[in-house]
Amino acid sequence: MTVFEKIQGILADILDVDPEDIKSETYVIRDLDVESIDLLELAVSLSADFHIDVADDEAFLKDLRLHLGGSGNDAKGTLLEKYPYLTPERVAEILLDEAKGPVLKVKDLVDYVIWRAETA
Repeated sequence: MTVFEKIQGILADILDVDPEDIKSETYVIRDLDVESIDLLELAVSLSADFHIDVADDEAFLKDLRLHLGGSGNDAKGTLLEKYPYLTPERVAEILLDEAKGPVLKVKDLVDYVIWRAETA
């Protein structure tokens, strides 16, 4: 089972949705209507299932807008520093998309879990 499939299953269980409705490009908050209690449950499940420590800001991009507000002219550099598991391409996508609302996608969770497991 891949990291994506595990996370897909965790989200499906927490949210009581069909796993097939959860894709890599699915927005966690915008598309799945995840609430803060769901994020807490997700963090606990990710910690237990992948044997990693989950930092809420890192995993869920909770402080993204705060980092952008204090980043001056180098928003991309700031986000790459704060969220080292994101690729430069993903950060560029986030910068174009962030005005539309929460930008966290399922693929970000996958990349976070892989990065956290590698750096543990």
